[in-house]
Formats: sequence, structure tokens, C-alpha cells
Amino acid sequence: MSDGRNLRGPVFAAGAALLFGASTPFAKALLGAIDPWVMAGLLYAGAGLGLLIYRVASARGSLAITVPRSDWPWLLGAIFFGGGIGPVLLMLGLKLTDSATSSLLLTLEGVFTALLAWVVFREHVHARLIWGVVAITLGAALLAWTGTPTLDAGLGPLLVAGACLAWAIDNNLTRKVALNDAVVLAMLKGLVAGATNLGLAALVQTEWPSAAPMLGAMFVGFAGYGVSLVLFVMALRELGAGRTSAYFSAAPFIGAVIALVVFQAPFSWALVEAAILMGLGVWLHLTEKHSHEHVHEAMAHSHAHAHDEHHQHEHGSNDPPGEPHTHRHAHAELRHSHPHYPDAHHRHRHR
Repeated sequence: MSDGRNLRGPVFAAGAALLFGASTPFAKALLGAIDPWVMAGLLYAGAGLGLLIYRVASARGSLAITVPRSDWPWLLGAIFFGGGIGPVLLMLGLKLTDSATSSLLLTLEGVFTALLAWVVFREHVHARLIWGVVAITLGAALLAWTGTPTLDAGLGPLLVAGACLAWAIDNNLTRKVALNDAVVLAMLKGLVAGATNLGLAALVQTEWPSAAPMLGAMFVGFAGYGVSLVLFVMALRELGAGRTSAYFSAAPFIGAVIALVVFQAPFSWALVEAAILMGLGVWLHLTEKHSHEHVHEAMAHSHAHAHDEHHQHEHGSNDPPGEPHTHRHAHAELRHSHPHYPDAHHRHRHR
């Protein structure tokens, strides 16, 4: 996987991790002025509205949405879990957990995403990835342990872990629709999830923040939930859910460093020990290699592509020029061997 195209997935995933990781301590800092439920709504509303403005500007006013009807159940499920449940649980958990610990606990999203991808969605799993999950889980358990196993002591970490599970379900459902326009997917998720959470907050008569923290939360949401999600979807196309989540596991370390340096979060040796375990797990994931002879079954679909070894097809007079471009195209059956990830064109069975 030495060519530039094979580096696109890791680069997209790393960018998503950077933006999302930075959003956690900044969201934590704003929680003093914003109710957790309102915060969840503002984060996604900021993402949705920011991407909507970008979409209108880049498409010269066009809002055409071309998500196939068969993809809507997957997309709506992703919005429900990732936009409705996940952010509320995270904001409630942040109220009870310091930001550095919360940031590192978010590594569990990668663990849960990988487990669901392997067990439920049948992505290929390698022993190196399993050991990586073990190391990350041990690190998260070390962070959650307080020495006093009471409900109050563990409630914050438990809520953060619940948010990670919701986002893991979201990630695997989004993988099913990742060939659609990433900006449109993230925009729809932001608008629907933002409106839902803000509507529920208004229904229970939650107190609303002043303009300054509200705009701050929306900006954090645009970068950490909007642009980050666009990059994450683009990484899903290239890597599959399990591997993308492995790269994305760097996000909590970014958040923890920001929490310690910028917000003077409390330091502990448990934090260092957990970071070492989690770092080992991420390294095991990132250094996994996979190559064997495999068969691509004949299929036809539409997505942005360049004419690489998997896209050798004829063009009609109405197909767009230049690369990458988007049009419906057919893949003939192909058998070959090369290093690959379980991306949109490598979802085959393994012996």
C-alpha cells in the first residue's frame, strides 16, 4: 500500500481524529454555561448548518440530495444512534468526568466499532487487531477504575462508554452508505440530530445559553462533528469500519493533551499508564498488513472514483470528464492479489 491512493484512508481518518479529539475538551469547557442536552443539539446543529452553507456555496445554490432509497434505513439508523443518543450520553458523562479521562475513554469507540464490524458485519479480523483491542480496553478500564466500585463513582465513565457504543453502531451503519456524498451525509446527520436534540431540550424547558457560548458550541460542532464526520466517511470508503476506527482511536490522545495543556486538567499516573496501553493498541492496529489473492464479484454502482486497477471501464457520452468523477459504472469479475483494506471494493469472504 505504498501509492498515494492507499494513503488517502489513513490521512482522512487522522484528520477526523484530530478535529474530533480537539472538540471534547472545548465542549467540556462550555458545559458550565450550557445544559448537556442543549450542548448536544448545538454541536450537531453547528455541523449541519456549517456544512449546509458550504454545500450551497460549492454547488452554486443547488441542494440536490441523491441518496438512493435503499440507503435511507441505514442513514436514519446512523442518525438516531450517532446524532441522537451518542452526544447526549457524552455531554452527561462529561459533567461527571474530568476532560482528560473522558478524552481517553473515548478510545472505546474504536473498540466497539471494530467488534461490531467483525462480529455483526463480518469484516475480516487479524490477530494483531484483536491484541490492539485488548490493550485499548485495558487502558479504558484503568481510567474508569476509581478504587471504590460505587454507582456514583462509575456513572460518568459508564455514560461516556455508552456514547462510544452508540457511535460504534453509527459508524457501522454509515459504512453501508459511505459511497454517497460525504458532505451530504454529514449535513443530514447534523441537521436532523441538531433539530431533534434542541427540540427535546425545548420540550423539557431547558434553560438556553447566551449568544457567545451558543456560537462557540456551534463552531466546535462544525469542526469536531461536521468536518470531522466528512473525513471519517471518506476514510470508511477506503478502510472499512474496523480499520478506520483504529486510526480514529488517536482522537482521545489529542483531546487528553489539549485538556492537560490548555485547560490544566488534573494529572495522574493512571492517565499515563492508560495512555501507554491505548497507544500500544493503536500502534498494533496501524501496523497491520493484509494481502492475499481475492475475487471481485461483478457489480454496478455509482461513486466518486479515478481509473485505478479496480475502475477500468468504458465511458458514455454523458459521463463527466476529469478524475475523480462520479457516474454509474460496472465492475467485471476480477481476481488478483495486492495489499488491501476492507473498503467498498474489498468486502469478500476469507477462509
